Amino acid sequence: MGRAVVRIATERGLEVVCAIGATDEGKDVGDLAGVGAIGRLVTSDLQALVTANAVVAIDFSTHDILPEVARTCASAKTALVSGTTGLDAEGLLALQEASELVPVLWEPNMSVGVQVLAALVKRAIELLGLGFDVEVSETHHRLKVDAPSGTAKRLAEVAKAARGDRDTLITGRDGRPGRRSDREIGVFATRGGDVIGDHTVHLLGSGERIELTHRATNRDLFAAGAVRAAQWIAGKSPGRYTLADVLRDPPPSNDDELTLE
Repeated sequence: MGRAVVRIATERGLEVVCAIGATDEGKDVGDLAGVGAIGRLVTSDLQALVTANAVVAIDFSTHDILPEVARTCASAKTALVSGTTGLDAEGLLALQEASELVPVLWEPNMSVGVQVLAALVKRAIELLGLGFDVEVSETHHRLKVDAPSGTAKRLAEVAKAARGDRDTLITGRDGRPGRRSDREIGVFATRGGDVIGDHTVHLLGSGERIELTHRATNRDLFAAGAVRAAQWIAGKSPGRYTLADVLRDPPPSNDDELTLE
């Protein structure tokens, strides 16, 4: 993801001022991204962000590293765009605390298409009413460590809110759980192969059903969404933002200038 972010940011004329990663330390991040040397060497030291004077940091790390990333951004007065998934209470708290000092945009899925899917799910449920059951299923590659995916959980929460917060989310059925209640939303995960990410929201009625699906076929779409979010959030006031906020504004021009981590 870091290489994709660097490549897309460079293609859009943005300046990458710092590259932090757990591997490839000392290598030029431009060479790694396939755009040629840009004079920025990968470091594993998060404190490099403090002296980099970046306007925005784009984070695709891990749930255990994210809290320190958020604290470092707050210290550096650098806006944060994060697509890290599997966050626990500590990570969510770190994002909230950072947002008191800098603008923070966190999304478990940086795909613009997934944000549109969420809007479609909300609207469909509003139109269909409570007579349709809702289930969410997702499929990812065999190496993904968290389940269900953050995106599946987000879609389920969107559905839950659209149904008046009347439902309980469940992540499995086994044995003899009894008939499905009217107040539950199932969220289920499949793992295997090299699937980048498929998500389907099933709206199941009597005699008919609707299935709304998003399939990711290239990981660059997540990097592109994050770069677009970074361009949008630059200069915003401290606070929490979402990719939905970004979509309400027109896409930025490729001529816009911005420095990124």
